[in-house]
Amino acid sequence: MGDLYWLTDEQMARLRPYFPKSHGSPRVDDRRVLSGIVFVNRNGLRWCDAPKDYGPHKTLYNRWKRWGDMGIFLRMVEGLAAEGGDPKTVMIDASYLKAHRTASSLRVKRGPLGRLIGRTKGGVNTKLHAATDANGRPLSFFKTAGQVSDYTGAAALLDDLPKAQWLLGDRGYDADWFRDALQAKGIQPCIPGRKSRLVPVTYDKRRYRRRSRIEIMFGRLKDWRRVATRYDRCPTALFSAIALAATVIFWL
Repeated sequence: MGDLYWLTDEQMARLRPYFPKSHGSPRVDDRRVLSGIVFVNRNGLRWCDAPKDYGPHKTLYNRWKRWGDMGIFLRMVEGLAAEGGDPKTVMIDASYLKAHRTASSLRVKRGPLGRLIGRTKGGVNTKLHAATDANGRPLSFFKTAGQVSDYTGAAALLDDLPKAQWLLGDRGYDADWFRDALQAKGIQPCIPGRKSRLVPVTYDKRRYRRRSRIEIMFGRLKDWRRVATRYDRCPTALFSAIALAATVIFWL
């Protein structure tokens, strides 16, 4: 019992507004089931290996699958981020998530976007794009196949950016169209220019140092084994794991 993870009453109170309404018979103990889901994702376990203290593993998996398909875990992180985020300064970056053998088969692609797994120099992986607040707490995510450029993720996250004064990004986001799009939204870019630019770009170097916080955020997310290594073929399951990890680590 001592090594298991349990959500506190205060944490459950913050999460409960995002739970779907129960129809018919009451749901099995939400605290026990959600704590088990967190434990499995954090430790990278198979569902059948979940400790007995959390109840039947089929109950854990069925709740995980059903709520993931409903977007409940994404709703949690977005709702809590909207309540407590500090969006005056926004940071953007991307990181690779290694795809395990069980998820990396490229032979079958289902759905309009396939599995969002691609091959790069680092192997077979998925790329996670994220925007965070000034403290490095995630505000929104977007995932692509590993070989997709940072520009694609930046364009996808652009519409979801909050009203901010500054956006911090590395050289991978140095593009005139992106700078213009940010300024059109009233956001000042703090992005160093690529070395290939004929005319150097000026930026606030002191403010840019804060960008390390988003890299720390990715590191903390990858402490969860089901995030660091993609075991699931289904992109929705991966996104649910990312959203749940971000909720527990940064917003509870």
